[in-house]
Order: sequence, then C-alpha cells, then structure tokens
Amino acid sequence: MRSQTTGWLLLAPTLVILLVFGLGPFIYVLVVGFTNWNSFAADPTAHFAGVQNFRRLVFDDPFLHSLWLTFGFTFFAVLSEIVLGYFLAQLLMRDLPFKGFFRTIHTLPLMVAPIAVGATWRLLTVPGLGPLPYYLDRWLGIDLRIGTFADQAFIATVIMDVWHWTPLVTLTLLAAISSLPKEPFEQAQIDGANRAQVFWYVTLPLLKPAILATVFIRVMDALRTVDEVWMLTGGGPAAATRYVGLHIWRVVFPKTDYGYGAAMSLLTLYVTIVLCWLMYVALVARRELPRSE
Repeated sequence: MRSQTTGWLLLAPTLVILLVFGLGPFIYVLVVGFTNWNSFAADPTAHFAGVQNFRRLVFDDPFLHSLWLTFGFTFFAVLSEIVLGYFLAQLLMRDLPFKGFFRTIHTLPLMVAPIAVGATWRLLTVPGLGPLPYYLDRWLGIDLRIGTFADQAFIATVIMDVWHWTPLVTLTLLAAISSLPKEPFEQAQIDGANRAQVFWYVTLPLLKPAILATVFIRVMDALRTVDEVWMLTGGGPAAATRYVGLHIWRVVFPKTDYGYGAAMSLLTLYVTIVLCWLMYVALVARRELPRSE
C-alpha cells in the first residue's frame, strides 16, 4: 500500500503538467470550436453556434485544399526521410574514416529551431543572394524562384523538412540496427539468401517496430508544420504551400475567427488520429490477428 502511494506521489507532478498543459487547452479549444467567437464581428462576444463551424468546413475549399497539400507534403517528406535515414544508418554502422565527425555534423540540424531553419533556407534560395539559385542556374540551367513557381516552392519545403529531420530518423534507426541480433543474419547466410532477401525477410521485420514508431512521430510532426514553411515561403506563391497549420494561423490571428479556427484545429487533430490509426491497422494489427484454420 505504501509503495503504491509513493508511486502516485512521484507521478503527481507529471499528471498535473499533463492536465494543465495538455487536457486543459484541449477542452478549451473544444468549447471554442462550438462558438462563433470573432473579435472583428459586430458582436465580438462568444455565442454557442452548435455544429455550424464544422458544417462550414465541409464546403470550405481553401481549407480542404490546404489539407490535401499537407497530405502530399507529409507523404513525400516522411518517405524520403525514412529511406535516406535508413541508408545513412547502415552507412554509419561501417568502419569508415571520420565517422564520428560525420555523425556530429549530421545531427546538427536537430539543434536548430524550426524558425531558424526556415530563415536559413530562405537566405539560401533568394535569387541574386543565395547560392542555390546561382549554382542551379550555372550547372543545371534551372531558374530557381520559389516565390514565383508553385512546384519549386513545394519541392523546397519538402527538401527543407528532409534536411531538418532526417538526422532524427538516422539516429533512431541506427540505435535499432545496433541492437539487432546476429543469429538471424548468420542463419540467412547459411541458407544462401542474397542481400535483397536478407533485407526483406530478416532486416525489415526486425526493424518494423522502430520504423513504425519513427513514421508515426514524423507524420504527426509533418501534419502540423508551420514555422519552417512560414519563414521560407509564407504559404506562397498564392496558396501553393499554405499547409493546414498555416491556414489555421491565418484564420485565427489576422482574422481573429477563433471559433472557426478552433473547429479547423479539432478536425485536423481528428484526421491525424484517424490517419495514424489506419496505418496501425494496415501495418500492425492486421498481421497480428489470429488466422482461422
């Protein structure tokens, strides 16, 4: 009995922090989402509006467009980070010269704040100032103008996210690869399996928990990205990179439409939960279900 009481006392500070900074704001946003609170309206006070805000979302083309843009950004960024992070992790498992130096340099982006990452990439891509437009035009004949061409702006945001977060994937998979047992690989070599078969039937199943955990973390982070893209493109040109986080920011702060912004935030949270649940069911739960004889 005394040990249980001590355990709850040790957990109490963490539980209080979660309630105050996690559950409290969520309940507040949930309440605001059912109001028509807008500081610029004729009546700036909040009034209960039922599901009116959520009904507006179904026919809000700019919001739906930003949601689809976010899905595309998340897919290409996370897929690139997983593939590149795995190969870098495998490379760091070998005895290479300057491996420690490369590992240190590779992890430096993780220490940079997202807003600083966006500002840095903005300087790198400014025509007439940044090195990227100069060398791309000189070597490949590419006119890099992310403020003019929508496809270039989208690709630039993906590359920036890959540069920033691939080190996290690399470190996670490097730790997972380092802890893999040697016996399955030795048995596969004895059985005559080639590299592709070893990767598909041995390495990938053993790394699946680490890969899935990393994918879930990166998907949730990518779906709510704001700072980096805001500093790099501001959501432009036009609305080419106005991902859902930026769209919600424009509704909540410049327009002060708090009720509708809260509804969009709740729907985005719901979509994120459903997406992660679908990935879990498709990749984990379905394979763990007992098979009928």
